[in-house]
Amino acid sequence: MPQLAFANSFWQSYDVLEKPVKAGVRKAMEKFQQLTIAELYADKGLHLESVNNARDLRMRTIRINDFWRGVVLAPDDGSDTFLLLNVVPHDGAYTWAAKRLYTVNTATRALEVRNVTAIEQLTPALEEAAAQAPTLLFARHSDKVLRDLGIDDQVLRAVRTVVDKPQLEAFGALLPEDQFEVLQYLAEGFSPDEVYRDLVAERRPAGAPPEPSETLAAAIANTTSRIMLVTRPDELAEILDKPFAAWRVFLHPSQQRVAYRVSYKGPAQVTGGPGTGKTVVALHRVKHLLSRSTDTRVLLTTYTNALAASLRENLALLLGDEEQLARVEVTTVNAFANRAVRALAGRVPTPIGDADERQIWRRVCRRLTLPWTEQFLAQEFRHVILAQDVRSREAYREVSRRGRGSALGARQRDRVWEAVEMFSAELRAAGSTTHLQVCARAAQLLDGADLAAHGFDHVVVDEAQDLHPAQWRVLRAAVVPGPDDLFITGDPHQKIYDSRVSLNALGISVAGRSSRLRINYRSTEEILSWSAGVLVGSRVEELGGEGEDSLTGYRSLLHGKRPHAQGYPTSQAEIAALVKRVGEWLEQGIQPSEIAVCARFNTSLNDVYDELTGAGIPAVRVRDQPGAEVNGVRLATMHAMKGLEFRCVAVVGVTARAVPFAKEVTPPEVDPLQHESDMLRERCLLFVASTRAREALHVLWSGSPSPFLESAGDAG
Repeated sequence: MPQLAFANSFWQSYDVLEKPVKAGVRKAMEKFQQLTIAELYADKGLHLESVNNARDLRMRTIRINDFWRGVVLAPDDGSDTFLLLNVVPHDGAYTWAAKRLYTVNTATRALEVRNVTAIEQLTPALEEAAAQAPTLLFARHSDKVLRDLGIDDQVLRAVRTVVDKPQLEAFGALLPEDQFEVLQYLAEGFSPDEVYRDLVAERRPAGAPPEPSETLAAAIANTTSRIMLVTRPDELAEILDKPFAAWRVFLHPSQQRVAYRVSYKGPAQVTGGPGTGKTVVALHRVKHLLSRSTDTRVLLTTYTNALAASLRENLALLLGDEEQLARVEVTTVNAFANRAVRALAGRVPTPIGDADERQIWRRVCRRLTLPWTEQFLAQEFRHVILAQDVRSREAYREVSRRGRGSALGARQRDRVWEAVEMFSAELRAAGSTTHLQVCARAAQLLDGADLAAHGFDHVVVDEAQDLHPAQWRVLRAAVVPGPDDLFITGDPHQKIYDSRVSLNALGISVAGRSSRLRINYRSTEEILSWSAGVLVGSRVEELGGEGEDSLTGYRSLLHGKRPHAQGYPTSQAEIAALVKRVGEWLEQGIQPSEIAVCARFNTSLNDVYDELTGAGIPAVRVRDQPGAEVNGVRLATMHAMKGLEFRCVAVVGVTARAVPFAKEVTPPEVDPLQHESDMLRERCLLFVASTRAREALHVLWSGSPSPFLESAGDAG
């Protein structure tokens, strides 16, 4: 019986197919498994046929229906493993297949693909241009060095025309995957020895013979990072049921060198816009760290419970190994801090939420007849006292208040400190505390604790931009400083909680170990451009707080329909339009769990839930942490959308009253710097919600639209 394997290029095409076409793919693949090799070629239903003028003579197409064809790489070496490459409309299938050539990399032994026709057409013209160029990107590397790293003759000829890194990136989609990644390493300044150690040796099978195997089955077995092999009869349905989940842990070659670098000499940082794969890189880094020792313990942490649940689900999907999974603690920073205090001190006061904290500050203001608002005091406590671990009145008198827009003299600082003492006393009397105070206490306790019992070998942080300095101190204290202690991913443009951080000041230096991802693999260019418009004119600080960050050069490789933004006269009309749009997505074959509706407030989501379920459309709330198996359109606040992704997203209630929300914005006359920071945070919130969409984005409001929509891209 033939064996089936799936290339990652298949998942990209399969995931966007309509439901009837997916059913056709499943039926064809099931039939594939049931026939012998001889029957397979004779079957008139599958219609397995050669591709005329194909550069790879193993190329075949199979019939899915009258309009769609599957592209398959068939063995010509006596083996029985077939590789499904793509699902394409009939005419496009033959064009796609004819141009591509699959070969075995001489160094890594992996199967890789190139657009051989395009390389042949481009190379002569590029050679003419290269002859006039003052410098070439790979001139310092000899042909022998490049061949030893797996670069073959055709790619070598093309490589000798590359002038700079942007030209290499433009060439990347045409080149074989492993060879392109070798060139990326070299272009970034890695030595050939480092490239061999960190890439070739990592992927080359142990005990590989001097020459690569010629069989397709052997090459597929050596390409586990890009190919999924079906090993048992019931596995096919299981795989096809979860293509979206499979895509979430796919690692593109441009991210591979960051995630699987053998070691970093200290903390490492990865930044990038939405959809650049930062979270996927973090998950693969965990996998790499676990593989180095059977005793390794890793803390994988983030800001919110919803994000932690998503990380846990995707890590289980990636590892597929209960033993490895047991050595990873996946939790929020606050939850880890709470556990650490309980383990080291025996008791943790009950943490209160932001609303309760504000009420206490309000009472303190009244009792002391202070000239400041409770909002000002809460921010001073958060951004100055807790951020800099200030523990006394004397220390507070001397501390820098950088980032605060209102000056305080010595007498005023004494009055603020009096308020802080009263605030703390009320908390103690009630047996309560704040989450950040728990973090501050945990950092103190861990600093002198036995980390073999209470710490970790490595800490991996996702969505790091929202962490407060008190939370960073917990993470710094949870792992011994040294190689691979902290691996940090984040995006300052998705900062939706108000924290200001200097990593250097906290003893976390990423100098020389910082990488930036600029290619979006999730959202279409149309969604990306529209969403980026929301941030136009805003200054965004780098993740570590040392400079300015930019989306310059950030782009998507995907294209689709423009986002649709529309206002309605009433909220009832708005919700009715939403229900209609969700119904249209479902009719296109999109699963309910691949659709999300988000709003600024939970009250808005209650109305959405009632209308969707009333129309017979299942809906579940993200805050209830539904698993992947739970059917239903996902409903979430904009804040809860952080770190999630869906094929289709509708953002409702994007009004002038909700985004920005006045209660969350400091008046400019109170603190102009805080006002600017608050407004940026509100813009980032809409940016985050919009960029959760992979294929379709629908933005709705009733009444006056948010002023942030004025700078967003044109909508269709």
